[in-house]
Amino acid sequence: MDLETVGTFRRARRRADLALAPGERLLGGGTWLFSEPQPDVTGLVDLTTMGWEPITGTPGGGLEIAATCPIADLAEFGERTGRPLFAQCAHALLASWKIWHTATVGGNVCRSFAAAGMVALCAALDGTALVWTPDGGRYRIPVARLVTGNGTNALRPGEVLRALELPGPALRARTAFRKIALADLGRSGAVLTGRIDTEADGGAAVFTVTAATAAPTVLRYPGPPGPDRLRADVLAAPGYYTDPLGSADWRRQVSALLLTEIHDELAA
Repeated sequence: MDLETVGTFRRARRRADLALAPGERLLGGGTWLFSEPQPDVTGLVDLTTMGWEPITGTPGGGLEIAATCPIADLAEFGERTGRPLFAQCAHALLASWKIWHTATVGGNVCRSFAAAGMVALCAALDGTALVWTPDGGRYRIPVARLVTGNGTNALRPGEVLRALELPGPALRARTAFRKIALADLGRSGAVLTGRIDTEADGGAAVFTVTAATAAPTVLRYPGPPGPDRLRADVLAAPGYYTDPLGSADWRRQVSALLLTEIHDELAA
């Protein structure tokens, strides 16, 4: 869609270029920005010209994923390195080939929709957001806390998501994944993940609910909790919501069922 109110375009080359004038918006992949009218937007600042390396290793076997990394590149990296959860969460998105190769990991997180596949991935793997502040500072916040609702997050005006950081132990854990939607090509109604941390004493377990709850739901246990306890905790979790793509009760029940399947798969 043409943004008829846009009169200026800047390519960011250094951090100071990310200071926005009134009416300016940051542009990554632009797949949401160009999907509907943006009458308040009068200028665009291109993030992709910052030259951030899409995926880099960190000490301890972790990964830093630049906010500008295309989702398709991250999915391909996961398949190439034996991390199936990357592609599974990416495929949970309802997207065309063009969007798949243009949309960015950071853009998906910053849009913060309940069904955001990259939010599901980061919540499942204890991902942390590295945020740049307008005064030249930075801070880190777990992605599961950054997203506050369906389409809302804790970013303040002028702040920029620089990268998503995934820790090594979570990347080396065993994972399982389930997704459900009311239509074969419909938006995800529930995305469920499970993780067993093989490096932790007793095999600490983490289960997450996204898409079914307005903000990520993360359940942590010192070891596999047993299917009955997990099911009870999932059913009691807050945040299930109703929209045209599913009722809150349906989302609650399928989340409990599919996380029980994940639990059994990881315990096998």
